[in-house]
Amino acid sequence: MSNSSYASDRATGSDTPAAPSTGWAGLVVFAGVMLLTLGVFQVTEGLVALFKDDFYHVTQGGLVLQVSYTTWGWLHLGLGLLSLLAATGVFLGRIWGRVIGILIAFLGALLHFMFVAAQPVWAAILIGMDVLIIYTLAAHGGAVRREN
Repeated sequence: MSNSSYASDRATGSDTPAAPSTGWAGLVVFAGVMLLTLGVFQVTEGLVALFKDDFYHVTQGGLVLQVSYTTWGWLHLGLGLLSLLAATGVFLGRIWGRVIGILIAFLGALLHFMFVAAQPVWAAILIGMDVLIIYTLAAHGGAVRREN
């Protein structure tokens, strides 16, 4: 049984051992938990936008992009489900989980920025989570290793 890691660290099946996990592994796992939490929040926000338009502070015309709350709901719902998938990949130590996680967090930050008029405090919290996820997965995502 040999250790394996991200493809960028060493080739699969190589006899050379992978670099040891660092102290940043805990932060990467935390980013995975944040990505999982963000996914749940996105799904919830999407369902609210789909089923209860009057929940938000402004009408559709007051948003940065003037589209229906149904469109926003589907965007949030889709992004939330992709976030849950990416979190699974991060927990498994997969490079695709890291890449998708960074892309989802970036798209989520843009989406929340455009949605800030509807829920300003909530959008600011989620943008902060997105920035933390991007930094952690980009800078220290390779710290998590998986066992074969």
